[in-house]
Amino acid sequence: MGFISGEELVVTLAPVAAYWVYSGMYEALGISKALDRYRLHSRRDEVTKNMASKKDVVKGVLLQQAIQAAISVAVLKLTGSEQGGGIDEVNSPSSAASFLETAARFGVAMFVLDAWQYFMHRLMHSSRYMYRRFHSWHHRVVAPYAFAAQYNHPVDGVLTETLSGAAAFLVSGMSPRAAAAFFVFATVKGIDDHCGVLAPWNPLHALFRDNNTAYHDVHHQLGGGRRNFSQPFFVVWDRLLGTYAGYTVEERQGGGLHVKITKDHV
Repeated sequence: MGFISGEELVVTLAPVAAYWVYSGMYEALGISKALDRYRLHSRRDEVTKNMASKKDVVKGVLLQQAIQAAISVAVLKLTGSEQGGGIDEVNSPSSAASFLETAARFGVAMFVLDAWQYFMHRLMHSSRYMYRRFHSWHHRVVAPYAFAAQYNHPVDGVLTETLSGAAAFLVSGMSPRAAAAFFVFATVKGIDDHCGVLAPWNPLHALFRDNNTAYHDVHHQLGGGRRNFSQPFFVVWDRLLGTYAGYTVEERQGGGLHVKITKDHV
């Protein structure tokens, strides 16, 4: 047996592969102009407003993913990959019970991930030092696009994303295979939140109507930096703690869409 088992390799690399495949689909569709009518920012905005080049974004994301992979392997080794309740058991005689158990663990993982990311994200904005030193990297992308979803300072990436994932895995007690599916799902959702495209036929936008790319676009706007911290699934923490900002989606002059912050904060 090598240093990394097959299950550990899947948990570590599946979200990375999903990230580049799914964001690459958005990039390809963007090049073809197939999604222009649903874009929240013009192509010119991506050039003139964003302070990080796409080359720097790719390098930053790859660095974060390398760190994330190393921490993932460490967590799996420490737990011995022995956690139970996973999608690998759905073909057993008690497949219905196993499915319900896995669904429950998914729900717990979603709650933990959302809670951790909300409070850490809000802390990054509340502390002037943490924002300027770490989180401001992410906000260099004022007009978000798909493969910039995980563009963060390495410290921000570890504190906000990697550790939230580790906490979700440990608290939920998911098996490694179930964890791989969960992290792929969370990765795809995070990309959708940053893709800058509000397509009406997107199933994730239908499933998470309150927390989508328009909702998170508010947070990236100059007037929304202290609003809409919730990510990636629900908006419950924003609503409970008074950081929710409503919005409307309007047609943009010249084509596409524009997200406008409203006065509805609760």
